[in-house]
Amino acid sequence: MESDNLPSPGPATPARRLFLKQLAAASGSVPLSQALAGGTAAALLLPAGQAAAATSPAVAINQVYGYQSFGPDEAAFVEAMLNIMCPADHLTPGGVDCGLAIYIDRQLAGSFGQGARRYAAGPFLQGAVQCGPQLPLTPEQYFKAGVAEADRAAQRLHGQLFDALTPQQGDAFLQQLAAGRVAGEQLDLTEWFNSLVYPLFAEACFADPLYGGNVGMVFWKMIGYPGLPATHALDVVQYLGKPYPGAATPKSIADFS
Repeated sequence: MESDNLPSPGPATPARRLFLKQLAAASGSVPLSQALAGGTAAALLLPAGQAAAATSPAVAINQVYGYQSFGPDEAAFVEAMLNIMCPADHLTPGGVDCGLAIYIDRQLAGSFGQGARRYAAGPFLQGAVQCGPQLPLTPEQYFKAGVAEADRAAQRLHGQLFDALTPQQGDAFLQQLAAGRVAGEQLDLTEWFNSLVYPLFAEACFADPLYGGNVGMVFWKMIGYPGLPATHALDVVQYLGKPYPGAATPKSIADFS
């Protein structure tokens, strides 16, 4: 649900909508401290006239249930987090109903999460910042260790686990965590969130629905992206700066299989 005290950019351009438009155009690795959570996206509002008009999508709800990687505590944390980062509004469902938790769970349960083709023999020495964390963990293990660490931090700061926080408290906690103002006891929570969690969130929003997120292609419709059709190279030239005719009915990989 939306935080009651968040700034409103106006009825025609909800903050989350503008945030997701900007996110689609930006790198998937932009940390939350730079590209704010859905509830506080005012810093990303586009100049008047530059944002494409959102197309009201037919509402589709995630119908895939059961996690392959998350345990109950991890699922509670992730679902609460995603519904804060992508809150429901009058046009789209919340993050969980958009399939974002399913996407992240399946990525962690699959070859990415299991560290396929990842060198894991060490030694694990502190390297340059751009090299990322040097850990003897798979992405799945790192994700779960961060969830446990973040829950402990929420317990210290608020006296309860993250999923029990109000949306306002949860949003503020994520903002502080991403900005480096929430210390972890066993790992760097800011690095964990900005280098792993936030990129997975961005992917979940805009990846092909075949992978579990972006249910009903809701985010593609939001930004006017037509999906898979192979003529996009010519479309970019012909429709540069113009609405694309097929944007209202985007096509998934599954539509061509």
